[in-house]
Amino acid sequence: MELNFYLTLLLGFVSFVTFSLFFLFYRHRSQFTGNNLPPGKVGYPVIGESYEFLATGWKGHPEKFIFDRMTKYSSEVFKTSIFGEKACIFAGAACNKFLFSNENKLVTAWWPSSVNKVFPSSMETSAKEEAKKMRKMLPNFMNPQALQRYIGIMDTIAQRHFADGWENKKEVEVFPLAKNYTFWLAARLFVSLEDPKDVDKFGDPFQLLASGIISMPIDFPGTPFYKAIKASNWIREELYKIIKQRKIDLAEGKASPTQDILSHMLLTCDEEGTYMKEMDIADKILGLLIGGHDTASATCTFIVKYLGELPHIYDAVYKEQMEIANSKAPGELLNWDDLQKMKYSWNVAQEVLRVAPPLQGAFREALQDFVFNGFTIPKGWKLYWSANSTHKSAAYFPEPQKFDPTRFEGNGPAPYTFVPFGGGPRMCPGKEYARLEILVFMHNLVKRFKWEAIIPDEKIVVDPLPMPAKGLPIRLFPHKKA
Repeated sequence: MELNFYLTLLLGFVSFVTFSLFFLFYRHRSQFTGNNLPPGKVGYPVIGESYEFLATGWKGHPEKFIFDRMTKYSSEVFKTSIFGEKACIFAGAACNKFLFSNENKLVTAWWPSSVNKVFPSSMETSAKEEAKKMRKMLPNFMNPQALQRYIGIMDTIAQRHFADGWENKKEVEVFPLAKNYTFWLAARLFVSLEDPKDVDKFGDPFQLLASGIISMPIDFPGTPFYKAIKASNWIREELYKIIKQRKIDLAEGKASPTQDILSHMLLTCDEEGTYMKEMDIADKILGLLIGGHDTASATCTFIVKYLGELPHIYDAVYKEQMEIANSKAPGELLNWDDLQKMKYSWNVAQEVLRVAPPLQGAFREALQDFVFNGFTIPKGWKLYWSANSTHKSAAYFPEPQKFDPTRFEGNGPAPYTFVPFGGGPRMCPGKEYARLEILVFMHNLVKRFKWEAIIPDEKIVVDPLPMPAKGLPIRLFPHKKA
């Protein structure tokens, strides 16, 4: 009798689990069925294909997730499920054009929930509303006219950076040094933070934040997301201290209202006369510091990698930069005209942005049902465009694995194929800022050194930015001074 009871109980439990799993799978898959949806598979319940999406980057080939499915489904649009969301991948120039051209019409910006949780003040509205506010503020500081006055500051910081971190050293690790350079610039130009010791203490927390902000939002000790939350809280508190002191300095006339973005935020009100809260400002400065240094540091690192591997390209960059250096009086800093002469150097940088785009892509959300390429895209679905879908495609760039700066001569690549900064209304507002800091870095680098990689075939990982697995250690060979 007792045995029968336990057998019945066990059978009931197994039946319940079986039914629950069936219901979960059925419900999961039923959400992805409908009239004329794009082809594709949706993976496992909840996690979908998130692991495959991220793992191809960890292995150094983020484009593999895209190209494998484009081949399998014979389509530039396919459905999937990532970060717990019903999603479509849009791949190719026509897809880029469609998404960029329909911003705020058929689609709008979307971020995974991890981003909103890292920036809690945006939870009161939404990350995209906060981003709109920032995009209104930035033109005063990020347009070419405004940036001209920062070039001398950039050159000064670059000279100090190379003097402190590179000169009189036989070997260096490039990636952490590049992060130090770009963060030092961002900290100086955004919040007037100049002391190298103050800058250095932010280094490790920002690395944890960058690694975890686009990740599975598992808030458990040891996970990248948990570490990102902890790091963002620490950085926010430090920024809060800087903001409090700046308010005092502005009141006492010790700080200028126009010296940086922080002063502008503190003194600017909205249409209703309301000033931003201090913690809101801390969140926005935090976002700017992430965007202002992380992507450029990856690009600077890969510039070092490719110039070291390709002597003929290094020689052409060196020739261009030394013509500029030799035209300067002793102690004279770089200026706007100098940077406009760095055409070949910028072509090299653009080719780096093609083969190793720091921005792998971005998400959108469908504002309504629409049809694209004959497929129905339902309202609320998330859409992901991929830079690699064009950058590493032979259809747009012949021999895509070959490093060739001449691709950018003349009219350059076809529209919507080269998209390291996105496109349309949401093109990165810091594009020109990035160009200047990268060119200043290249100038100060090549006029001082040649170099060689210590690990010639170092693995590249993408998490979420591309980076050499060991930080790109190199051996330096200083130029002999005349």
